Amino acid sequence: MTQMIHAPVRPAWRPRVLASIALTVALAIRLLPRERWRMRTRLALARSVRALPAADVRQVRELYEAVVACQPQWWRGQIDCKERSLATVLATAIAGHSCHLVLGARTLPTAFHAWVKTADGIDIGDDEAGGQDHPWTPVYTTQ
Repeated sequence: MTQMIHAPVRPAWRPRVLASIALTVALAIRLLPRERWRMRTRLALARSVRALPAADVRQVRELYEAVVACQPQWWRGQIDCKERSLATVLATAIAGHSCHLVLGARTLPTAFHAWVKTADGIDIGDDEAGGQDHPWTPVYTTQ
């Protein structure tokens, strides 16, 4: 089960604009009629940015926090980890850099989660939904 996250600080205008554009794309993918199409599209987009130079940890963390803070007014539902992670990858790509989308799972309690990994191997967003108490096992990482 995914928990809702709220960011207490409003990000600067540049990360906010990048996050809003990327989040709109990620939410548009969520509207595709079949889960298989949604996941294939997410993975294809995340893999398409691998030729860009790697982003540093500070930039990815700043964009992740901007994505968390920028839920659009027109979206009434909850934004899941898949959309937040993809939006972070896309916002980083719009900024001219790349990071990796990671899909993972755990057994007890059984759950699925998505987060972002920098080129340095630092995970961002993996501490959601009890990730500190019950660590996530990466299953797929876009390279």
